[in-house]
Amino acid sequence: MARAKGRKRAAAAGGDSQAEAAAANGGRPKRTKTPPKPKPEPEYVHEPRNLEDLWLSAFPIGTEWENIDKIKEFNWNFENLEKALEEGGKLYGKTVYVFGSTEPQLLNVGGESKIVLIPVVVVVDCPFPPSDKIGINSVQRENEEIVPMRVMKMAWVPYVPLEDRLTRIDSLKTKIFTLGCTQRRSALKHLKEERVKKFDYCMPYYMPLSPPEDEDEKEKFKDFIKERVRERKRELKQAKEARKKAIDDMDPKLKEAFENIRFYKFYPVKTDDTPDVSQVKARYINRYYRHAHEVL
Repeated sequence: MARAKGRKRAAAAGGDSQAEAAAANGGRPKRTKTPPKPKPEPEYVHEPRNLEDLWLSAFPIGTEWENIDKIKEFNWNFENLEKALEEGGKLYGKTVYVFGSTEPQLLNVGGESKIVLIPVVVVVDCPFPPSDKIGINSVQRENEEIVPMRVMKMAWVPYVPLEDRLTRIDSLKTKIFTLGCTQRRSALKHLKEERVKKFDYCMPYYMPLSPPEDEDEKEKFKDFIKERVRERKRELKQAKEARKKAIDDMDPKLKEAFENIRFYKFYPVKTDDTPDVSQVKARYINRYYRHAHEVL
């Protein structure tokens, strides 16, 4: 019995000492501190550049409808185009007309050769629209058609940079117009195949004041002379006279603008996630615009 009482006294004494320690620490037993949770790293949010969507706003004329989505296969970058139009760039403060197109090329993608549909942007430096017409032509078509843009549901549309979308268009220092097309892809199934195919063969029309005469055209003209095709010669003469009259009757300001018109052709710049296109750049635009004054 004496041992049992001794144990009880010892336990009571131990309990008193724990209570005293707890009281000394504010009345509560000590808790082990848990390490703080690591703060999650902030997610990177891409801030769109002021002119980042310009190249996408320009309709890729002449691209087959079923291939238009292939343009977005890569995250193409046109910062060279953006810099040219921003303050300090060669096109800043001007009026420009912009249209897109595509060029299929064999490129190195991840160490393998692959056909890639490269988006290309053409910028026309001119205070007036270069043309309000569209040329429809291809190897498969017998006759060339030149029609008003509205026939193919196309028009020059004002483009407003991201930071200026609450600003009046006429107050912008650089005035940009892009080629727009209002034809809905979902409605193509209701159109005749011939009408749908016309879009594939479209290209912006332009009539230069002094059209270049290439070697092929010279040879054709020689053949006409040799064969004494008077009717054809008469047509050529009438066309030249009509052209001369149109130029003579042209407004002097418009004529001056077309004499100083310049074409710039932009390719995407190289980035870590896009293929290199530097080896496939070309000055040629189309049969009407011929060659760009500068390729960037």
